[in-house]
Amino acid sequence: MEDKAKQNQINIELDDQVGEGTYANLAVITHSPSEFVIDFVRIMPGLPKAKVKSRVILTPEHAKRFLSALQENIQKFESINGPIKIKQGNPIPMNFGGPTAQA
Repeated sequence: MEDKAKQNQINIELDDQVGEGTYANLAVITHSPSEFVIDFVRIMPGLPKAKVKSRVILTPEHAKRFLSALQENIQKFESINGPIKIKQGNPIPMNFGGPTAQA
């Protein structure tokens, strides 16, 4: 039985650069009949352009599994830390709530 468990294990490696992560404050999701594409974007205040920092492409089945795993993890987070509050209004943080820069 133990040998079968070892056969089903996956060795996942995480190199230093990927382990640092990439900050994104916007996700753009598109889909076709065969895939979901999630572009993670970083918007900076006062700049008219934003760059896609990472793109993840999933099959529809994996997108649904991802949704389920994310929902489960949000529930666990909220059971420890309380509800996550979502502010109403523009979902794209154009000014980050701070003062406008002046020259």
